[in-house]
Amino acid sequence: MSNTIILTSSDNVEIPVDREVAERSILIKNMLEDVGDAAANEPIPIPNVNEAVLKKVIEWCVHHKGDPPAAADDETESRKRTTEIDEWDQKFMQVDQEMLFEIILAANYLDIKALLDVGCKTVANMIKGKSPEEIRKTFNITNDFTPEEEEQIRRENEWAEE
Repeated sequence: MSNTIILTSSDNVEIPVDREVAERSILIKNMLEDVGDAAANEPIPIPNVNEAVLKKVIEWCVHHKGDPPAAADDETESRKRTTEIDEWDQKFMQVDQEMLFEIILAANYLDIKALLDVGCKTVANMIKGKSPEEIRKTFNITNDFTPEEEEQIRRENEWAEE
């Protein structure tokens, strides 16, 4: 059984990766289990992720290779409510917004829950404490509400301001 597998990005770049690292992705792990060891020598297409993003995801997986796998019932309230991110992950996520969102999409597609969490918490921290106008500016979002619609939304969501 080979310890290195080949992933092929959406832009047809073949990237060799340690099997244990690649198996941080539940999608890849399940694929490898389904095809068996003989077929594991063939490149595995990752059609939704380009080379640059796939390399970033692999970098994260290499760093977190030794982490215990997340338990299926790891939906604890404290994990969901906190936006704390460890220092290495914070530095890792210091990328431009497009790359950040591509990493989040790739983590979702590849089923890497811990990376998806880190990406979403990074975005949550970018929003925390900001006004709607500041959030729009941060993410380059056009305000398409009329002043009347905006006032109605504010009234309906007053409870959230408490």
